[in-house]
Amino acid sequence: MPKMKTNRGAAKRFKLTASGKIKRKKAGLNHILTKKSKTLKRNMRQDGVINASDKKAIKRLIPYA
Repeated sequence: MPKMKTNRGAAKRFKLTASGKIKRKKAGLNHILTKKSKTLKRNMRQDGVINASDKKAIKRLIPYA
């Protein structure tokens, strides 16, 4: 059986934590920032955790993470 290939785009976007959760960057911090509040922008700088329903699909994209 051949080796599984890692999806390189997904590997750059998601990181695995020690407890097995998958971290991601929050969306919406690239442009049109003037109408967003300081609090919203500050909260978007922190990493988010993907939803449990998406975990299986992401694990398939990054099998060796």
